[in-house]
Amino acid sequence: MSARAPVPSGLVLHKQSMVLELQYEDGRSYRLPFELLRVMSPSAEVKGHGPGQETLQTGKREVAVAGLAPVGHYAIQLMFSDGHDTGIYTWDYLYTLATRQDEVWTDYLGRLAAAGLDRDAPMTSGGSHTHGPGCGH
Repeated sequence: MSARAPVPSGLVLHKQSMVLELQYEDGRSYRLPFELLRVMSPSAEVKGHGPGQETLQTGKREVAVAGLAPVGHYAIQLMFSDGHDTGIYTWDYLYTLATRQDEVWTDYLGRLAAAGLDRDAPMTSGGSHTHGPGCGH
């Protein structure tokens, strides 16, 4: 992405409908489901330490956002009800998730299907992460 994504002018946690609403100065707003935010966490725990080291997240349909905290002027950290709290969500990343939500969901569901899993499958202790050279786990 060559241009920087806009910085939200407002963030609203809708706990009942389980979405994070991003509001922008120009009047646009986007609603990101908590489940999508959790399964697409930018943390090393989810993304791994390099290509092919991702851990496919499952069983997150009912996860809630328990809180959020600012990270400088460029991001937020989300705290989830399942204890996950290590992802730093930059404004660019949130904007990409918001504006490409259908594509992101389709890719995620395709990866689940390829792994023979569904969204509600319980996470195994190690997930589907493979520990390659330089992983550090």
